Amino acid sequence: MDTRAHWQQVYSSRAADEVSWYQAEPAVSLALIEASGIGREAPVIDVGGGASVLVDRLLDLGYTRPAVLDIAERALEAARRRLGRRAESVEWFAEDVREFRPPHSFELWHDRAVFHFLVDAADRARYVATLKAALERDGHVVIATFGPEGPEQCSGLPVVRYDEQRLAAVLGESFQLLDSRDEIHVTPGGREQAFRYFRLRRSE
Repeated sequence: MDTRAHWQQVYSSRAADEVSWYQAEPAVSLALIEASGIGREAPVIDVGGGASVLVDRLLDLGYTRPAVLDIAERALEAARRRLGRRAESVEWFAEDVREFRPPHSFELWHDRAVFHFLVDAADRARYVATLKAALERDGHVVIATFGPEGPEQCSGLPVVRYDEQRLAAVLGESFQLLDSRDEIHVTPGGREQAFRYFRLRRSE
């Protein structure tokens, strides 16, 4: 499957607020980012951020170095249009996270969209390698995935559901779990999806 073509098609056929993962307010993500204690000047990357409004809220809160990475250029275009001139304050990366070569390190890595789609062990290993290359030595990670009671598919693709033990087994001993929270996400179509959020810190 051509991953890029798949997600380009998703964002071509539906508006940004019609996709199943759309959130008007990313409250749990923001709470966990705030809990990390990073400064407003810290570089933060939203992996798979697409057209998410998380970057808007980070700018609203005074974060000065946000970045968004997504494989679908159309999703990033939607976000840039929405932000207008404020988009100039954001780094934009239209790339596959498995191939991403970060131009600098980040103090916080956020992902609510990508990790649970990596059903192959080799892809998960590439993701973790990118994470380590991008994150500062004592950096923070916020990952949200479908929880144990979540769906087994999303957007026509299989997913992997995670609890704390399964996530730790993939990320390895380099990351210390600090917090986890559950959220029932209601899609624009009215379906409920169980998400689990994890806050970690690199502890090498």
